[in-house]
Amino acid sequence: DAAENEQPEVDRRTANNGNLVMEDIPEVPADIKQQLAAYQHVRSAGFTEWSVDGKAIYIRTRFGDVTQLHKVSMPLGARRQVTFHEEPLGGVTRQPGQEAMTFTMDAGGNEFDQVFLLNPVNGTSRMLTDGESRNGTPVWNREGSAFAWLSTERNGKTNDVWMMQPGEPENRRVVFEAKDGTYWFPVDFDGTDRLLLIGNYVSIVNSGIHLLDLVTGVSRQLRGSQEDPAVNLAVGFDEDNEGFFFLTDEGSEFRQLAWMPIEPSRRQKGKITRITGDIPWDVDDVALSDDRQRGAFVINAGGVEELYLFNPSNFKYRKVEGLPTGLVSSLSFSPDGTQLAMTLNTPSTPSDVFILNLHRNVLKQGDLQRWTESEVGGLDTSTFISPELISYPSFDDLEIPAFYYQPKSRGPHPVVISIHGGPESQARPRFSSTLQMWLNELEVAVLVPNVRGSSGYGRSWVQMDNGFKREESVRDIGALLDWIDKQPELDADRVAVYGGSYGGYMVLASSVHYSSRLKAAVNVVGISNFVTFLENTEDYRRDARRQEYGDERDPVMRTHLESISPLNHVGKIAIPMLVVQGENDPRVPVTEATQLVNAMRSNGQPVWYMNALNEGHGYARKENRDIYLEVAAMFLREHLQQ
Repeated sequence: DAAENEQPEVDRRTANNGNLVMEDIPEVPADIKQQLAAYQHVRSAGFTEWSVDGKAIYIRTRFGDVTQLHKVSMPLGARRQVTFHEEPLGGVTRQPGQEAMTFTMDAGGNEFDQVFLLNPVNGTSRMLTDGESRNGTPVWNREGSAFAWLSTERNGKTNDVWMMQPGEPENRRVVFEAKDGTYWFPVDFDGTDRLLLIGNYVSIVNSGIHLLDLVTGVSRQLRGSQEDPAVNLAVGFDEDNEGFFFLTDEGSEFRQLAWMPIEPSRRQKGKITRITGDIPWDVDDVALSDDRQRGAFVINAGGVEELYLFNPSNFKYRKVEGLPTGLVSSLSFSPDGTQLAMTLNTPSTPSDVFILNLHRNVLKQGDLQRWTESEVGGLDTSTFISPELISYPSFDDLEIPAFYYQPKSRGPHPVVISIHGGPESQARPRFSSTLQMWLNELEVAVLVPNVRGSSGYGRSWVQMDNGFKREESVRDIGALLDWIDKQPELDADRVAVYGGSYGGYMVLASSVHYSSRLKAAVNVVGISNFVTFLENTEDYRRDARRQEYGDERDPVMRTHLESISPLNHVGKIAIPMLVVQGENDPRVPVTEATQLVNAMRSNGQPVWYMNALNEGHGYARKENRDIYLEVAAMFLREHLQQ
C-alpha cells in the first residue's frame, strides 16, 4: 500500500524570483512566446472616479506589472500615474468636496483588503484599518467628514459595518454588528447623514435592506424575508430622503428597479413602485447623481447590455442610443450632474472610458466622448472575431444559451469549451485577448455556455443547479458535446474543457464524466472536493457558499457532496490536465489543487501543475499571467493540434 501511495518524482522549476512554481511543465517553445507577445501587451482602462471639479477623471490601468490609478485631464489625454504600489488597487471612492480618496488593497491576492487614504496630488497614502482584518466597500457620508465600511475586525469572521473619520482612524467603531456570517455592507447615507442604508447578501436569490439610525443606533429591516426570500439590493436615497431606490425580483423572474418610501404613512402608504416592470431582463447597474435629480441604469439583455437614463422624480426613463454593442459598467455622474462616465467593452475592443454629455432635459442624451484608447499590442482589432449567440438542447430539452466563436480559417476545428465560474456568473461577449489568441493563432473554435445556474436568465434558472441538482449543470456540458458532434465545421475528436473557480469544478466534473469524449482539461483555481472546500474556505464567506452548494455539516448533504466531488473519482479522469493555482487563494484554498494533483500522480495520470506564491484567486500580476497563458497555449496546442 505504501508503494501505491508513493508520489512519483516531479520535474520542478521556478520563475519570477521563485514566485511561480511549475511542476512537470516543459519549457515553452520560442514560437509560442513570439505568437503571444502582442496579445500579452493588450491593455484596458476602467473608470474609477471624477476629480472634485469634474474636469478630469481617474482610471485604473496597467503600465507595469499590476493595475494602478491614473489621472486623465482631457479626452484621449495622457494618463498620469498616481499610485505605484506592488499590489493592484481595489475599490476607489473620492471624499465628497475633496480630491482625497479611499482605496482598498490586499497583499499577494489574499483578499484581506485594507482601506487607505490617498492624496492623488502627490501620490502619498496611509493605511486606515488594522492591517489584519478583511475590509471593503467604503461609503462616504454626504458631508465628507466620515465613511462607513465593511470589516471583520471585531472577531475575524463576521462582516460588521464600521465608521471612522479619516483623521482619527484610532477612533473607528462598529455601528452595526452583523447578526450572522453572511455579508453586511453600507450602501448610502441620507441627506442629513443620520440614516444609513445597509445591505445584507445571503445568496444570489436572497438579500435584504436595513435602515440604521446612527444617532440612536436602532436598525430596522426595510426589505427581505427569510420566509419568502427574494433579491433586494439597495441603490440609494431619493432627493427628499423620503424613500430609496433598490433592485428587487420579488414577485418576478428578473431584478427590477424600484422605489419605496421609508415611512409607511408617506407616499403610496408603503407600497413599492416598480420602475422597470415592463422590461423582461435584469437591471445590472444603477447610478444616481449627487443631487439625486438624475439617474441611469443598465439592462442585461441576454448577456448584452443597454444603457437607460431615468428621472428619479417621476420614474420615467429612456434608452440611450448610439452606444457600441457590448458591456456597460462603472456608471458615475460628474459632481455637477452634467456628464455620465462609463466603461465600455465590446468583443473586439478592450475596456475604455467614455463620457456621455447630458442635457437639461433629464432624459435627453448628448454626444458620447471617448476619453481613453487602450493599446492593443499592435494587433488589428478589425480582424477580431465576435461570437454568435446560439442555444442547444440539454438532456431534459432545456435550451442552453452559449456564445460561439468560430475561426476564420477552414475547419473542421478543434474546440475549447470555456466554462464560467461563480457558479452564478454569466458568460458575456466581452473582449478577451486570450480568446482572440486561441482563435487566430491556435485556430480553435471556442464555445462559452451559460449552463443552468447562470445568472441573467431569471430567478428560476439561477437556482436550477443548487444542492442536490449540482450535476445537472455538468450534464449541460455533455449535451454541448452532443451538439459539437453534429457540427461539420467542428472536430468532436479534439475537444478540451477550460474553466476557473467553480468553472474549474465543472472542468473536473466534465473530465470525470466525459473523459472518453475529451482530449485535455485546464483547471484554474477549481474546487476538487466540496466538503474540504467548504471546511477550508475563509470564515467570512463560508455561510454564503453553503447557501449555494449545500451545508456539509448535514450528514445527508455531506454524503451527496462527497459523491459528486471529482477528487473522489480521479480514477475516471483519463485525459491530461493543467492545474493552475494561487498559493494565497482565500476562496478556493491551495489544498484543493494539491490534493487533486497528488491523487492524479498517484494514479499515474499526466498533470502539469503551476502555483504562484504571490497570487490568490487568479493571477493579477502580468509577469505570472504571461507565463500561465504561454503554458496554457502550449498545453492546448500539444493536445488539440495532433
